[in-house]
Order: sequence, then C-alpha cells, then structure tokens
Amino acid sequence: MVRTDVTRLGDVQALADRAFAEWGSVHIVCNNAGVTVHGGLESATHKDWEWVIGVNLWGVIHGIESFVPRMIVQGRPGHIVNTASMAGLIASQGLGIYNTTKYAVVGLSETLQKDLRPYNIGVSVLCPMGVATAIRDSERNRPAHLQNPERRGSGEITLIGRTLTPEHVAERVLRAVLANRLYVITHEEGLEPLRRRFQRMERAIEESR
Repeated sequence: MVRTDVTRLGDVQALADRAFAEWGSVHIVCNNAGVTVHGGLESATHKDWEWVIGVNLWGVIHGIESFVPRMIVQGRPGHIVNTASMAGLIASQGLGIYNTTKYAVVGLSETLQKDLRPYNIGVSVLCPMGVATAIRDSERNRPAHLQNPERRGSGEITLIGRTLTPEHVAERVLRAVLANRLYVITHEEGLEPLRRRFQRMERAIEESR
C-alpha cells in the first residue's frame, strides 16, 4: 500500500514510481478519489472550492500526468478510467462545486480518449448516480487547513434513482474497459434527465435561427 494524497502531484508520482518498480509496467489506471460538499453556490467558500477541485479534478490530472507518459513509453495497450458522476452530465441544485468538477472530468476524459487513441490506450469515464460508498462522509478526510466550520446551507441532497453496490458498478466498469467504451452510465434512471437536457439544447439551436 502507498498512502497517497491525490491533491499532491509528488504523492501520485511516488505511487507511479512504486507501481512501475513493483510490476514493471502498468496497463490500467483508475482515477477514483472523490469528495463532495452540499449547499448552494451562493454560500460556497474558497476553502470549499479548493478542497473539492483539489481532489476531484486535480486528482485526475495528477493521475494522468504521473502514469500516462510512462504508459506511452512502454508501448503496450492500456486503459484509463476516470470517475466522474451523473452530476458531470446533469446539473443538480445544491451540488454546484461537485458538478463543476465532474463536468470537467467528463470533458477531460472525452478529449483524452481522442488524444490517446494513436497509442492504443483507451479511456472510460464513469458516470453513476448513487453508489453505496462513503462519499457522503467526505468531511472525515478534509484537511485541517481547508476546514470550513462557518459554512451555511450544507444540508444533505436527496438523489434520484437506486443506490448500487460498488461491486455492481465495478463489473460495469470492467465490461467497459474490455469493450473500450468511453461512457460508463450505470443507472437507466439517468436516461430521461439526459434526454431533457439535450432537448433543451436542441430547442436553443432552433430558437437562435
């Protein structure tokens, strides 16, 4: 085990060093660390932004920086899995900071897939709804210098859809990796909100003519 703070590039580089030293090569990288805060953006503080962006977005970037160049050099097929969320495809009130980071991870992954195609390295972006993890207890890992005791309006958010087990989601991810699929969308409950989003975009195009 290598204790790693994904907000620190040096920590993730040390993890990569250990992985390549132990195994000689790396074929699959999962950028999965995530935290969240609840509450309207009008009450968000700089500490909230810094903490969530540091883990959810910089953590993914650090994983790419630390592993992908070495994977290209080793010249073998590989795959990157970036964990986003349905909150990276559909905005939810009260999850603005989280939405921001997850939308960024989706866009990053879509571009990374195009960039890594010539190297035979695939990319998948995981966009689940509810999964039975400890992300709702993210505050337990919040660094002392980013604590925000004065934050207001941080009530819990009620999510739509089922709560899946991590094992169920992992099996979906494995199938996507083997099939080299970009999107891993685990909940069919997300289909209708996605349709409504793109219908609004379609209407916007029609209205702008």
